[in-house]
Amino acid sequence: MATPDKCHALDHVVVVLFENRSLDNVLGHLYGPGDGRNFDGVIGKELVNPIPEWAEHGAERKVVPYTVATDMDSPNPDSGEEYFHTNTQLYNSIDDHNRFKIGDAAKAPWNAPPPGATPTMDGFVTDYISTFTGEIGRQPTYDEYAHIMTGYTPEQLPVLNGIARDFGVFDHWFCEVPSQTFMNRSFWTAATSSGAVVNTPVKKWFRVNDAETIFERLEAHGKTWKVYVIEPMPVSFTGVIHFPRLKDRLATHFVPFAEFEKDAAAGTLPDFSLIEPNMMAGHGDYHPAMGRSFSDTVDIELDSPSSMLSGEAFLERIFDAYRSATVESGTNVWNTALFIGWDEPGGTYDHVAPGPAPPPDPTAPVGECGFAFDRSGYRVPAIIVSPWVESGSVYNEEYSHTSLIATLRKNWGLGEAFTQRDASARTFDHVFSLDSPRDPKTWVTVRAQPVPEWTLDPEVVGKGLSALGKGMGHGLIAKAREMEVKLPAELNDPGTALTPKLIVGVIRDVAAHFFPLLAGDAASPD
Repeated sequence: MATPDKCHALDHVVVVLFENRSLDNVLGHLYGPGDGRNFDGVIGKELVNPIPEWAEHGAERKVVPYTVATDMDSPNPDSGEEYFHTNTQLYNSIDDHNRFKIGDAAKAPWNAPPPGATPTMDGFVTDYISTFTGEIGRQPTYDEYAHIMTGYTPEQLPVLNGIARDFGVFDHWFCEVPSQTFMNRSFWTAATSSGAVVNTPVKKWFRVNDAETIFERLEAHGKTWKVYVIEPMPVSFTGVIHFPRLKDRLATHFVPFAEFEKDAAAGTLPDFSLIEPNMMAGHGDYHPAMGRSFSDTVDIELDSPSSMLSGEAFLERIFDAYRSATVESGTNVWNTALFIGWDEPGGTYDHVAPGPAPPPDPTAPVGECGFAFDRSGYRVPAIIVSPWVESGSVYNEEYSHTSLIATLRKNWGLGEAFTQRDASARTFDHVFSLDSPRDPKTWVTVRAQPVPEWTLDPEVVGKGLSALGKGMGHGLIAKAREMEVKLPAELNDPGTALTPKLIVGVIRDVAAHFFPLLAGDAASPD
């Protein structure tokens, strides 16, 4: 085999994006003061959040200290993640009319802070009590809301933390929008969300987000790409988010994750690979339990315990496929970098305040909820894996999701910036600092904790559907009607409730018209 050359370390890039965890929540205990690393985690710090005076339980305690999580499905129920929830979490600001309100019940001015305010990072308890009450119909006890101020240890999440310790971790990587999933995922791949600030209604994503994507730019410069989606996820969120631009590629470039394992082993990975976990039912995406989130009328059983354990198992599978890619020609570990990222923190606690950010398009009007896109969301985990990365590296500079696009543009000659965000983002190509690569045989061996049978049983998994999955179902059904796709007769009855059993089946059937390779169906999108 030819001697590997670090000049080729970034010839190919694999990115996996998980869901809704802050850095403090899953990597906060990665390094402490005695480890000889400059790492901005939680060890040795007295981190607290105040309890609002209107809390019915525990207000006399004044504050909730940060502690270690005691189970693998925390927070449960899920914390708020929309724009108005994030405002409360970052600034401890909540409009009286939005207290105990979730989903569409929240109204302007969206708990927004005064212009120029600096995030205090002390509203997580306030928002969690309010959100819990909206979800459950009563105020939580102290023990029920205190777990929003918890995080996991390396022993609890050995795969994520083991990889982070053996390679490079970014301790100031910020998501792009102080809100939820779709917008932040759009910034990863387009450096904008076209003014969208909240996920709902999902059907809008089939028409409003017409921004150029990294996938089209790659094609224009002779580069190849695929989106790999873990089975049995029948739909790609990336495909839906960028439907106006990618609708003609849904039947060709969106494939099951098993194909990634085959491509990695054969040395035939594309230039750019994006991996999506299951984010709908029995999800393996690290997302907090979502069964009772977003609406006080949703008929959804609780998620299986736990997406953390399932996420660990999926990450182990990805890492093993990557480190085993040692063929002499084509793609292999020496010319392929693996990036492990998250879309947004999802309301889980973090102590580092985000700063201002340039609007993607300074000439565009403000977006939904009156947001000007002039500040970023808060910290998420970010890890770079490569034999050219020094073990135990910590990168303290500020990065954001658009650092990926900025890095690809610089190293692959992809042309001008997509927006002002990637134009100003810091690149990370300097992390491949070793002169000689580390042999994959010497890398850390990571093993996930056992995953409960609940998550492994496909029949049981189908009974539980995440709130994000429910929203996706509504959007797919609306688009299917526009396309005159035949739907189950029950859906023609306005009074039909979209129960988990009905909507899971509908999503699978309708998704086949958009993503035939994920459904194993010959249908193709109109």
